[in-house]
Amino acid sequence: MTYDVLIIGAGAAGMMAAIEAGKRGRSVLVVDHATKPGEKIRISGGGRCNFTNVHTSPKQFLSNNPSFCISALKRYTARDFIALVDRYAIAYHEKALGQLFCDGSAQQIVDMLLAEMRRHGADLRLSTTVDRVRRTETGFAAVLSHDQRGIEPVECTSLIIATGGKSIPKMGASGYGYELAKSFGLKVTETRPALVPLTLDPPTLARLEPLAGVAIDAVVSHGRTKFAEALLFTHRGLSGPAMLQISSYWREGDEIAVAMLPDLDVFAALRAARAENGRQSLQTGLGAFLPKRLAQLIAGELKGPERLADWPDKLLRTAEAAVNAWRFKPAGSEGYRTAEVTHGGVDTADLDSKTLQAKAVPGLYFVGEVVDVTGWLGGYNFQWAWSSGWCAGQVA
Repeated sequence: MTYDVLIIGAGAAGMMAAIEAGKRGRSVLVVDHATKPGEKIRISGGGRCNFTNVHTSPKQFLSNNPSFCISALKRYTARDFIALVDRYAIAYHEKALGQLFCDGSAQQIVDMLLAEMRRHGADLRLSTTVDRVRRTETGFAAVLSHDQRGIEPVECTSLIIATGGKSIPKMGASGYGYELAKSFGLKVTETRPALVPLTLDPPTLARLEPLAGVAIDAVVSHGRTKFAEALLFTHRGLSGPAMLQISSYWREGDEIAVAMLPDLDVFAALRAARAENGRQSLQTGLGAFLPKRLAQLIAGELKGPERLADWPDKLLRTAEAAVNAWRFKPAGSEGYRTAEVTHGGVDTADLDSKTLQAKAVPGLYFVGEVVDVTGWLGGYNFQWAWSSGWCAGQVA
């Protein structure tokens, strides 16, 4: 069977590319080894899908070439995707920091994309693997394999790789897209888990064990990069939006700084508490601003006088540092098992930023997470999927 466009991957970027190519009258086949399309969409945002962010701009993306994403994000914006959501009357709401979520189920976004694919004539085959992908004189050839359909050779003029990254392997994620890129001579940058909880070494973990389940609003820093969001202590280490964000920048051996009360002058607050009631303990003084278990642990580790009245300013400064200048070195991350995305991917130096086409292989495109473009937490990675898929669909 021959198609104009073969798309490998029925996720956000692949379905968007199929819709746009179908609009141009191209015959499109989308294949995926999964049993359902858009599984990552369906589970995202606690099942409500944080489908974009109204503040999307290139500064929320990491890449070896920070400028690469500019063209795609400008050509298909968050407003454009919101307009599509509005046409399907899908109710949504804005949470903090510009994040947009469905009021109902994330399945509404999947159903919308499937409806658009059907409307524009794109075919979808699930539970289908792709083997022996190669170039031909007129484009590409591959062999599809399905338990019921059997083996089927297909040819296409354009081939779009939308296989995603390695994150969440239990959903079938793998490095297949990277291997395909290499087979066609494209480079792949280092890949690693991103937007992922960080783990602690055993002694630190044992020390912080009483804090498991405690959440605070904090500022987490790595060098000059800072995120002011929630932080969660877990049985394995540290999670929460702030920690997931900083994990994309962190590397083994790097130090992370945490301010647990970033909007409070802790030293001044403790001095005031000492003047008002010197008989209270440091734990009580800190407990006015921090969760009880966290205040108890910090006070216990400082091992100062029992009464706040007996704490000189010098010791109060150590308490301030413990709260707003806590520094630690993570032991690692929880890995691809819980990572929301993969950092790194197909080298943008080998791709055209306007079309996502491989510069040295006409007709071959890479879109979405498989590319070395990684967004912040908060709907940015979905917007990259929509934008990059849209761009490839205009020309494939």
